[in-house]
Amino acid sequence: MEEQNGSSWKVIHSSKNDCWRTPPKLFSLLDNEFNFGLDAAATSNSKLCERYMGPDHHVEACKDALNASWHSSNAVFCNPPYGRNVGKWVEKAWTESRDMKSTVVLLVMSCTDTAWWHDYAMKADEIRLLRGRVHFLKEDGSKAAAAPKGSAILVFRGYVPPNGWPGGPRFVCWNIK
Repeated sequence: MEEQNGSSWKVIHSSKNDCWRTPPKLFSLLDNEFNFGLDAAATSNSKLCERYMGPDHHVEACKDALNASWHSSNAVFCNPPYGRNVGKWVEKAWTESRDMKSTVVLLVMSCTDTAWWHDYAMKADEIRLLRGRVHFLKEDGSKAAAAPKGSAILVFRGYVPPNGWPGGPRFVCWNIK
């Protein structure tokens, strides 16, 4: 198994930019199901909800989503930066779902060999493994090439037992085409 500082990790994370915009069709499918009230990892140009958190937010308390409350009356959506800190985002989503007793939905790489996947993704209520590779958008909204790795939707609901469901989360193969 390759360590995070090995060549495989470098290839997957070789982009100079770790902020990829969620394709509108994918977000729309999820939003229709969950009715999001907060985009927890966005910029003013990439936000998918009226309320968002991100480094360019005009309110200081909303700039650092990893250290702020994700309180929302509706579900929270998060497409975290695809870098070495993705595990911190998954842990935060799990923690926020417990603290808020609310649903948090993440779009992440399907890195089933990583510590963060085993420690936190496996505590999700549901894991949707996406068929094919997601075609994210660049920061300016233009189309980008397909992701270099598969993606997953992690659904953390506030009523999941602290260590996840006995036997693990519900897995779904999700074809969005």
